[in-house]
Amino acid sequence: MKILLLANSDLASNYALNLLLPRLQGHELKLLLSSSVGSSSQHGPELQALKFFEQQLFSELVFPLLCEASAPGMTGFDGFSRFLSEPVSIENNINSTASLARVTSFSPELIVSIRYGGILKGPLIAMPKMGVINLHSGRLPQYRGVMASFWAMLSGDEALGTTLHTIDDGSIDTGRVIASTSAVLDREKSYLGNVLDLYGSGVEILVQAIAALASGETLSCTEQQQGGSYYSFPSAQDLERFTAMGYVLYSPQEVLAFAREHYLGGQQATVLQ
Repeated sequence: MKILLLANSDLASNYALNLLLPRLQGHELKLLLSSSVGSSSQHGPELQALKFFEQQLFSELVFPLLCEASAPGMTGFDGFSRFLSEPVSIENNINSTASLARVTSFSPELIVSIRYGGILKGPLIAMPKMGVINLHSGRLPQYRGVMASFWAMLSGDEALGTTLHTIDDGSIDTGRVIASTSAVLDREKSYLGNVLDLYGSGVEILVQAIAALASGETLSCTEQQQGGSYYSFPSAQDLERFTAMGYVLYSPQEVLAFAREHYLGGQQATVLQ
């Protein structure tokens, strides 16, 4: 099966793809990355620091060094080439005429989105005969939009989760639900740490859905229930409330431990110290 993968160039997307790609052997794969989700130019220092730890630190420093050193753990985006039919490329304007032409030349039978930064529109959505599916790092319909786990934590939820759903039109996170996961919130971990923890089970339901489609099955989907809200990036006041509840957006110590465990095979991450 020809599968077009859309993801964002951040740590969580990379981790999810490291879990996913080895399990898609036998399929023909193409990967396009967005550079970011939304515009960060107006974000305050807290969100800018989060972006550094979840994106810039790894994409600009750690992943290139891992490639040079042939580290024993997971790989950066460039290391995915062995799974793909062509090199990874950045595509921030997925609905443009030029981009649609490139996608058409690949002729995907299925499009899979994980944290992709763009909103897919009609012509692209209509292209693959098996449709478009998205792994959302939040429970639907409660938390549509960005940073779903942040909003769940701010709302006092005891559990976080992922939702695998179809993308049927240009709206955001409104498609039919294929499957979902749930995990108890770890109050000792940061927002970023809890998000990363979601992708083990999230990728599992994604793999199951792809396998079902590849075998000719029709996915069992349910319409989303009424209710829920769409969330954008938090304001300064939202972040103050988050901190007052005892939470942090990120922990450098967590990031270092995560890098050691998953990307360095347990070795000392001297470059991060």
